[in-house]
Amino acid sequence: MPVPEQRDPEITRRALAGWLDRHLPGVRIPRMDTPGTSGFSNETLIFEAVWPGEDGAGRREALVARVAPINYQVFPEPRFADEYRLMRILDAHTDIPVPPIRWYEPSAEPLGAPFYVMGRAEGRVPTDMPPYHMDGWVTEVPPGERAAMWWSTLEILARVHRLDVDALGLDFVDRPEWGATGLQQRLNYYEHYMRWAYDGPQEVAQRALGWLRANRPDEPDPPVLLWGDARIGNVVFDDGEPRAVLDWETATLGAPEEDLAWFMFLDRHHSDGIGVPRLPGFPSYAETVARYEELLGRPVRDLAYYEVLSGFKFAVIMARVGQAMIDFGWIEHENTFPYDNNCTRLLDRILGGSR
Repeated sequence: MPVPEQRDPEITRRALAGWLDRHLPGVRIPRMDTPGTSGFSNETLIFEAVWPGEDGAGRREALVARVAPINYQVFPEPRFADEYRLMRILDAHTDIPVPPIRWYEPSAEPLGAPFYVMGRAEGRVPTDMPPYHMDGWVTEVPPGERAAMWWSTLEILARVHRLDVDALGLDFVDRPEWGATGLQQRLNYYEHYMRWAYDGPQEVAQRALGWLRANRPDEPDPPVLLWGDARIGNVVFDDGEPRAVLDWETATLGAPEEDLAWFMFLDRHHSDGIGVPRLPGFPSYAETVARYEELLGRPVRDLAYYEVLSGFKFAVIMARVGQAMIDFGWIEHENTFPYDNNCTRLLDRILGGSR
């Protein structure tokens, strides 16, 4: 969901070049792309840096700056520094294909908010607007390439879940202030988020929360790192091969089923949820679960529960999107979109089958 962008491109380019000079002396930024809109969660600045090398030869690198939210927040407590810290660890100490992470600026002085700089991964990302099952470049590639995108992302997800949380020092992504690690924490946080996101009715989300609390299963295994926003729409692909995995701002600790269910729910939302068939080549959800069980080394548990949890979390996010649309004057305050949208309708159908 994009939000209006008010940043002056030339002022931004000069400010970023001045800051970057401390890391790359003599650097120039010939051009910077500041999109006409930027995402809720982070603003993205795409640029190229040119600087003289120590041997006198010129150096050039395609870079991206991710800037913490300034104009609007999708989450009540953005965890921008934690996202940078996690990506830095993944880049330096794992085989998870994140972009190369360069530098972090914690102050708001240069660009108005903290930011970090990373290398730019070349490739294409499946679109959410329009959903990739409906339109865009994913509809134009061969079915075999779609299958490769799906399976390769699932394999990355399993690699994330096999990371050693203790050895890598990943405990900082946990949220103990919201309860015990895993489902108790998630339900408490998203109930808080739901009340903050939108002050109107949220009947389906409220019903889902009640069902989730009444039917919460045990999570008997040690918690693993969760990507948090596991989906092909957060992967940069080149001919079906993943070049970079993006967006770790909702990373946390929990059961791997939570990530797997989100991976499938977001795809279902982009097809069944909007009334269009899945594109040929994408494996079925049953095939996906079977393959993931092979990668995980055990049967998955309580996946129907985690599907409802995925729908609940996304319904809360969509309520916040709806509130933003009201605040920006795009829809009237009385509009039902914050609580009656493709996600809530899909969640309502899933709840009907979970009774």
